Parts: sequence; C-alpha cells; structure tokens
Amino acid sequence: MPTRRHVVALTFNAAWNEQGVGEVLKVLDRYDAPATFFLTGQFAERHSDAARAMVAAGHGIASHSYSHPHMEQLDCQARQLEVLRADRALRKAIGEPPLPFFRFPYGDTTPQEIAEVNALGFADIEWTDDTNGYLGTAGGMTTQKVVARALRAVAPGAIIQMHVGTPQGTGGVLDAEALPQLIESIRARGYRISDLRSLLTD
Repeated sequence: MPTRRHVVALTFNAAWNEQGVGEVLKVLDRYDAPATFFLTGQFAERHSDAARAMVAAGHGIASHSYSHPHMEQLDCQARQLEVLRADRALRKAIGEPPLPFFRFPYGDTTPQEIAEVNALGFADIEWTDDTNGYLGTAGGMTTQKVVARALRAVAPGAIIQMHVGTPQGTGGVLDAEALPQLIESIRARGYRISDLRSLLTD
C-alpha cells in the first residue's frame, strides 16, 4: 500500500475448500481485525455459504480468477474470460459487487496482463510476502515459521498473503492456527492492521 504509516493488510486466498474459514473469521472478530479474501469463482460457486460468511463478518471480497490457471498460458480472450466469469460468480455468491481488485494466480504477472485486467476495471493487488502456510506440515511449515515469514514482511504498507483451505483437503490450516499470534505480534511492533478497502478512498 502506498503509505508511510505503520499499517499492514491481511489477505487470504481461497481456491480449494472452506477448511479454516470459520476459525479465521472467529479470530478476526475476536481481535477486531479486518481482512480481504481473494476468492476464485469456483470457490464461490462451491462454497457460497463461506463466501457470504466472510461478507457478513464485514470483510472485503475480491477476485482470484475463476479457475486459478497460469494466466500466461492463456491468450488474451481466455484471460478476460477468467476475470469476467469470476466476477459473475462472486456477485452471485455474495449478492453484491466484489471489490474492484484482482490477484493473479501464482503471482504470475506481466505488464500486458495487468493492463488487460485494468481495462476490465480491476486493480492488480499482489503481496509483500506469503506465509507459505498453505504448504502445511508436510511441506515443512509450522505455525512459528508462518508467523516468522509474515513478520519479516512487516513494514509501512505491507500486504501479507495467507490461505484458507488445503490443497489436498486434509490436514490443518496453519495460517488459521497462526493468526492469533500473528496479529498480536504485528500490533506489538506498533503496527495497525488496515483494511485494503482504504485504497479506494485514501
């Protein structure tokens, strides 16, 4: 985020299943912390209850494409379809327009692809660092490593990327488990957790 203020934003990608969503929402509510959830269109279709719960809890919803492809492997028309189809799915799931933000799958972007997304009315929102919590314990991650990776990104305007759900549909969601300690540690450093929606008004 373009600021010198001591603020960071928490974001969660959702492309697999709803595992961990309830826990994350409870923690965010307990700490009165805002977050933005970047959903794929397929997630919104399959887990509309989870998407609506995010909105009901007061958090922002934005697009993470429809099917989470490698965008560079698609032609311009197919990339546009991914963006527009995701937007339709999110609108149907949550009953209102999502934020005009788009996060590219895998963070794979090119100036041309960003320009295409911008032309459709969306701003590309990526991240300062990813916790890698989605790798799970099988991928060598722990809650302490999740927190450490997030804290190394803390700086004015940092955007931290996390995930809900699990790629294989099994195991715990480390980002959900680490979230209380992460929020407390961020605030202990004198930082406030900011809502990405402030980018629309600042």
